[in-house]
Amino acid sequence: MRHLGAELAPELNLKVSSAGLEAHGVNPRAVACMQQQGIDISSHTSDILTDSMLADADLIVTVCSHADANCPLVPPTIEKRHIPFDDPAKATGTEQEIADCFTRVCGEIRDALQSLVLQLKEKAA
Repeated sequence: MRHLGAELAPELNLKVSSAGLEAHGVNPRAVACMQQQGIDISSHTSDILTDSMLADADLIVTVCSHADANCPLVPPTIEKRHIPFDDPAKATGTEQEIADCFTRVCGEIRDALQSLVLQLKEKAA
């Protein structure tokens, strides 16, 4: 989202934070997949959503059904959107099949976030 925001709508000056209801660490396969896209997430951390993050938010995007169902109550001033994706960390099969799942989901996330950035840009215009 940071990358796409800066590329597609730098005038929006998007501030992007990433957090979940649980911390699981950064998956090395996700790091490798994003590296193939030219995006380095190797220094990213797995953080838990905090009250201060919620207080600073204009928009919250959930990407898994557990987070969507269990996200803390959001004040009406904050928009909440759910964009569901398969969890590639749960993929099974050969190493290639798992890598292919990560690549597919990475592309789906890129496409959905690109659309979101363009919607935000249009809304701000």
